[in-house]
Amino acid sequence: MDTSKAIKSAWLAGTAAIALGVAGAVSAETVIRIAHPNVPEHPMGQGFEYFKEMIETRSDGEFRVQIFDSSKFGDFDSVVQGLQTNTLQMGSASTPNLSPFSDNFLIFDMPFLIPDYESADLITDGPIGKEAAQSLESSGILGLGYIEIGFRHLFNNQRAIESLDDTDGLKIRSTPSQAHIATLESFGVNPTPVAWSEVYTAMQQETVDGIDIDLNLAWYNNFHEVTDNLTLVGSLYSPHLVMLSKPFYDSLDPADQLMVLEAFTEMKLFQRNLIRSNEERILEQMAEEGVEIVELSEQQREAWMEAAQPVYDEFGDEVGRDLIEAARQTIEANQ
Repeated sequence: MDTSKAIKSAWLAGTAAIALGVAGAVSAETVIRIAHPNVPEHPMGQGFEYFKEMIETRSDGEFRVQIFDSSKFGDFDSVVQGLQTNTLQMGSASTPNLSPFSDNFLIFDMPFLIPDYESADLITDGPIGKEAAQSLESSGILGLGYIEIGFRHLFNNQRAIESLDDTDGLKIRSTPSQAHIATLESFGVNPTPVAWSEVYTAMQQETVDGIDIDLNLAWYNNFHEVTDNLTLVGSLYSPHLVMLSKPFYDSLDPADQLMVLEAFTEMKLFQRNLIRSNEERILEQMAEEGVEIVELSEQQREAWMEAAQPVYDEFGDEVGRDLIEAARQTIEANQ
């Protein structure tokens, strides 16, 4: 072989080796696809962005995170199927959607059971929340733990609500949860299920008079633009379970499994802190924009709590009366 041919052969061999090396590097990259239902600006969106930064930094680029916010991956069923088949590696869902996996998730549909964020942490991070999360494992999904939405309050565009006498005739958007519907009925309003994507327009056009929702979701979806009144009821605490594809988790080596679990734990605390620290600012900004805010007195709130007691009579057996009592005892023991 002459010198020029030898040089050419060596160059081709080197090029092939480089190509194989690049291909190997690309194939070695691990992608984590994450789906959640909220806008990127919401604390949930910010939380998953924080998770993305941690994973990509700590893995030195060996992991890449792709986020599908605002339900772009699809509805709840699509998320579950994606996790089971490992076409999606992580996702989050509200607890009412998860009740087909375990009735234990229905504990979060019980009105006024969880009085504050400290109590919420006791339930979600303790045995009750963990047992519910573990119910998904047989379906190929790992329940990592809970981030949150917050406590539900009553927004409406008709009048200030200070007592139950003021609620008569109001059409309030509800979730499909039967316990949530029953809770709103106990307040004297007319629960009206509306698809999430249509809520703003429904309130703008007065198809419904308002919504029972937390402060962060209301603010980041601009509901204060189409509702003039807010009553701080705190009727229900709404967590979101973050889920991981079990086939994906099982495919990781122990060090990478630990990296994912530790990053989630940090993200969980980061996200909860955002939800909670935002609330005072949101109330101030809503007031500045003309929303009339009613904070119930202790006596007034007790009247709302008493009105909601029939929900326990109707759904207590389904949720589990022992589970409800266990939740109450857990909260009372730490107050």
